[in-house]
Amino acid sequence: MGASNPLLPVFLVALLFAFCCFFGLPQVADACITRHYKFNIVSTNVTRLCRTKSMVTVNGQFPGPPVVVREGDHLLVKVVNHVSSNITIHWHGVRQLGNGWADGPSYITQCPIQTNNTYVYNFTITGQRGTLFWHAHFQWLRATVYGPLIILPQLNASYPFPKPYKEVTILLGEWYNTDPEAIISQALQTGAAPNVSDAYTINGLPGPLYNCSSKDTYRLKVKPGKTYLLRVINAAVDADLFFTIANHSLTVVEADANYVKPFETELLLISAGQTVNVLLKTKPIAPSAKFFILARPYSTSLGQIDNTTVVGILEYQTCSNFFKSNRLPVIRPSLPPISATNVAANYSSRLRRLVNAQFPLNMPQNVDRFFYFTIGLGTSPCPKNQTCQGPNGTKFAASMNNNSFSLPSKAILQAYYTKQSNGVYSTNFPRFPPNPFNYTGTPPNSTFVTQGTKVAVLPFNAGVEVVLQGTSIQGNESHPLHFHGYNFYVVGQGFGNFDPYNDPKNYNLVDPVELNTAAVPSGGWLAIRFFADNPGVWLMHCHFDVHLSWGMTMAWIVLDGELPNQKMLPPPFDLPNC
Repeated sequence: MGASNPLLPVFLVALLFAFCCFFGLPQVADACITRHYKFNIVSTNVTRLCRTKSMVTVNGQFPGPPVVVREGDHLLVKVVNHVSSNITIHWHGVRQLGNGWADGPSYITQCPIQTNNTYVYNFTITGQRGTLFWHAHFQWLRATVYGPLIILPQLNASYPFPKPYKEVTILLGEWYNTDPEAIISQALQTGAAPNVSDAYTINGLPGPLYNCSSKDTYRLKVKPGKTYLLRVINAAVDADLFFTIANHSLTVVEADANYVKPFETELLLISAGQTVNVLLKTKPIAPSAKFFILARPYSTSLGQIDNTTVVGILEYQTCSNFFKSNRLPVIRPSLPPISATNVAANYSSRLRRLVNAQFPLNMPQNVDRFFYFTIGLGTSPCPKNQTCQGPNGTKFAASMNNNSFSLPSKAILQAYYTKQSNGVYSTNFPRFPPNPFNYTGTPPNSTFVTQGTKVAVLPFNAGVEVVLQGTSIQGNESHPLHFHGYNFYVVGQGFGNFDPYNDPKNYNLVDPVELNTAAVPSGGWLAIRFFADNPGVWLMHCHFDVHLSWGMTMAWIVLDGELPNQKMLPPPFDLPNC
């Protein structure tokens, strides 16, 4: 036998690390500083509810593949578009410090990736850990193109709660029997409200309450006397969701990848676009029963809503249960009524940020810029020679401060960076409602909104407060507002019209919850604060895709600071063209 090669083990280890970096395998990727993923955007046949349909997916998976990284890791995600539709990918909740080029909203920070083209999302996870998710940000493609983004703490760092026995990701989504792109396209053309989804899903599975879906049921198998960390993500297109597990309490420890002061609850309310981590402590002795996991919508909308329930099953793994599994009784929990506004308010009021030396509060105590935004539904006139199916022959529209956002034909960030904004956007987004009225009372006679591509400009590191006021023009409704590139602090919320003299006296400036998506209460208001410390162009919008499509959005331009690390990065060489 020949002498062994002493370099062979080193080569094999290097090869293993290169393999794990390229394919993004979390089990062996801790030594990889840069994580490589490849997203092939393809059309895939998927069967649910006795229907097989072709849908846009990532790597043929529904939901899409998990992206698992550590705080401080660098990501290179190569997206290759093999379908006829344009697409972008948004890394929901990632700060993208100075790097809006990797944020993903179409025509805001980038032009879409066209058919047979490629773009590499190149970014670093800085100062964040927890549960987020990624999804398409072009029209309604996120109905099928989404997946979890799990950010583990740095090596040798621990959670500020008991170490779980196991971690489980639960993705809540929606299923449409028809093409969601065709649904919104028809709605925008006719001016009517779009058709709602046909089912909700847990990890892509609708469960036994839907037609021929018993085999498509998510099952969470647990052992007695263990603590599980459930990473729950609401990726639904147009629904806030109640979530519960029969006969089990949950301890909330994180919201939107920010640690919160733990509290115990039997019910979660997760707005569209929000994530929450909870500890599930299983019973010390395995019961002779199975337990339903339920999710169904919370909504005060006057319009049509998919008021159905998705079911999963929690099962205890024991020898005795294994032999009699099919005969075990199933315990079903109760859920609040669909419009339980008080339940929603009580839940959100319990969220408090965990504040300590390791996780200090970075919130402005003094405000440099104050904004008051009305948000809600309205209508716009029907174009000439067209019949519209909205209220009284109009078209549905949504707005912020009376402006229904129009997508430009060129990405705003690119126009801003190259100083070619003329004809792309204007910087006159109003700081206050142009037409004041009783926002939560009887609506005014005129409900028309204006249309335009307007942004608001902020100086670097300004302390900002925004009061988001819901309106009742087309009925009171909860709106989950998502802020790209930023977390913000919810310092106050309430029902009715915001009182600028009395309501700030009750602000929580000690431990307000830190989020990237927060629901403006139905018939009420929400006050948020943040430092404008991330230069670039950043979208703020309702995370109901129908409201986003109707124009309930605006964008911020945050100017560069004076120091080199306070300025935008230059655009990448492969930035897509419009």
